[in-house]
Order: sequence, then C-alpha cells, then structure tokens
Amino acid sequence: MTMYNPTAESSTVLTPLTGSLSVMDRVNGSHNFVLKGYSLTKGMGTGKFIASKTFTVGGHQWAIYFYPEGKVPSENGVYVSVFVALVSEGTDVRALFELKLLDQSDKGTDLVYTHFGRSLENGPYTIKTRGCIWGYKRFIKRKDLEASTSLKDDCLKIDCTVGVLVVSSSSDSSMLNAIHVPESDMGADLGMMLDYEELCDVTFSLGGERFRAHKLILATRSSVFETWLSNGVGNDDKEIVLTDIEHKIFKALLHFIYTDTLMEDEDLFMWESSSLLSVSESFPAKLLAAAEKYDLPRLKMMCESVLCKDISIDSVAYILVVADRYRATQLMETVTKSDSFQYLRKKWLLLHEELLNSVVDLDNFIVHVQSSEDGYTNDRKQPTLERGESSRVHLSDDELIKTQIYS
Repeated sequence: MTMYNPTAESSTVLTPLTGSLSVMDRVNGSHNFVLKGYSLTKGMGTGKFIASKTFTVGGHQWAIYFYPEGKVPSENGVYVSVFVALVSEGTDVRALFELKLLDQSDKGTDLVYTHFGRSLENGPYTIKTRGCIWGYKRFIKRKDLEASTSLKDDCLKIDCTVGVLVVSSSSDSSMLNAIHVPESDMGADLGMMLDYEELCDVTFSLGGERFRAHKLILATRSSVFETWLSNGVGNDDKEIVLTDIEHKIFKALLHFIYTDTLMEDEDLFMWESSSLLSVSESFPAKLLAAAEKYDLPRLKMMCESVLCKDISIDSVAYILVVADRYRATQLMETVTKSDSFQYLRKKWLLLHEELLNSVVDLDNFIVHVQSSEDGYTNDRKQPTLERGESSRVHLSDDELIKTQIYS
C-alpha cells in the first residue's frame, strides 16, 4: 500500500490571481468673481491685476486675475485680460478650465472660453508650478465690454470652472464593487417632524400664530430653551407666548434647530441695503438677534456670513452697529478690516477734525465779542442733571456708529 505524499508531487506552483484598477477622473469646482466699481479700475496700468479670493479645487488653490487694461504692454490697453492662476504649491497640475463673462440683462449671451465639452488636441493644460497662469490676454476689448450688457451698475461677474485631473488606484477589484453611501439626510428627516404635530409636546404663540415643537430637541440644541423647559415653562399644555420676535424669524429659528441649515428664504439671501437704515431691520439682522438671544452660535455665524457679503461704503457703518449690538465678533472683525471701513474711518476723522476747528474758531469769536462788550467771563453754565435723572447716556445708532469709528 502506497501512502500519498503531497511533497513528492512535482507540479507548477500556482500564484493567486491579483488585479488592480486605476481610474482617471476629474474633480470640478467653480468660483463666481464679482467686481464692483469697474470704472475705478481705469488708470491702473497695463500688467496690473485685481485678484479674486482664492478657492480650492482638487486639493489645489486657485485665483482669478482680472487685468482691466490688459496684461501685455504691446496691446496698449485695448483688451481686458483674464487668467486663472495656481496660487498654492504644486507641480505639473493637469487641469481643464472655463472662463465665462456673464451677461446681466437676461437677454444676451455669456462670453465663454472653455476646455469642457470639446476635444482637445493636446489634452488637458499642464500648470507647471505655483504662479503659472492660464487664460486670455485678449479676453475682450475694453470698449466692447463697456458697451455690453455684461457691465451693469458698474459691476461685472466672471464665472471660473476648474477641472483638476486625478488618478485613483486600487490594489484589488474593490473599486469595481464599491457601494456609494449617500450623504446623511437626518437633518431633512428631523425637519419633517415640524410638519407632524402628533408627537409635539410644546406650543409657542406669536401674535395669534402657533408653532408646535419638541421639548427634547429644543433643549438639546439651545441652552436657553433647556433652562426654560427645565424650570417648567410650557408644562401642562400651556402655550409659551413670545412677544419680541416675528413669526417669520421664529420659523427660521426652528428650521435651523431641527435641520442645522438656513431656511431657503428670498428675504434672507436677496436683501439689499438700498435703504441704509433698513440693515438692522433686515431678515439676517433679525435672525442674528434671535440666534444671540437663544444661544445658537452656529446660526449666529451663518447670519454673520450673510451680512458680511454686503459690506460696502454705504452699508459698512450700519452693519458695524448690528455686529456690536449682538456681539457678532467675527462680523465685527471682518467689517473693521474691510476697505470700506478704512475709507469711512479716514473720511470721518478728517470731518471730525474740521468740526473741532470750527468749534474752536466759534469759541474764539464769542470770547472776543464778550470781552469787548461786557468784559470777559468764563462762567459758562455746565449741563447738570436734575434730581432723580439717570446719568446713563443713551446712544442712537448714528452716535454709536461714530463711537465705533473713532475708537
């Protein structure tokens, strides 16, 4: 009888079958660059540019460079130049680009230069290193731009799309068998709870309108609501009456508490400071006040972000008042670092100096008249407080603006 010995068998050693996968993909990202005050760019000179804020696509940082009088001296300022620049460290970054000058009449067409949607003879463009640019030195003639509907209210808008090429690799076939996990929709699900009143256990009343909510969610999200509800406010099915907040603002507040997002409201995103005194009465300012009152720091920061997008010479002082009133520290910092604030501060300091000089001249004139007619006296009456009158000074918005700018 012969025993089987596997080691005695002569055979070819089989190696396991392996595989790998490399996928050439493209990561796209877009940036909208708005340039206000185009007419003020005249006289900058050839080769001088205005840069957009940096934006990130494919792990690299980019910026749009706008040359109002062209990039190349030989063009004699006839053309406007527009380029995309790599502003972060990187070598041989391969990418596709698109530059689009937006028509603002809703009737014309955009001016588009693009790599997307067409065959490229030499493939994607390669950015060799930091500081390299891609774009057009003859983007559009200045006279054509200024006569076009792309320039509206001294403002123009440029969209830039960058598609960075990336290679993803896998040592096995796991990528072929990958299962895509969608983004969490928990916020949307919680938001739907506001529409179903069966499980709600607290009611708010605002000017006759009622809002139903859940104590546990409110207390978890807001320390103010937690204090109220822990102390028995709203027990025994009693309504909580709120008199210092508009129903629309409270609705947006509840929406954030449940979904952690801003409510998609036209008043929030499309507000304009056409009437300067309306800044403090605007939707984002009122929502900021509510976020401060109910201790919702993330909502507060979101409102600050909305407000800071409208900082201008006309609105900066009034936004500063709002930031100070509701202790919006990040908004305050952004405002005081803005060019609009620095311009206003310089202008008002000069005006303040002129007013002081005028007062001194007037005082000298009065003293001269008094000394020549009645003899000089320095017994001027000083303002006094009546008994019981508060010594606290109450500043109006305009006075508070001046206090902030001079400090």
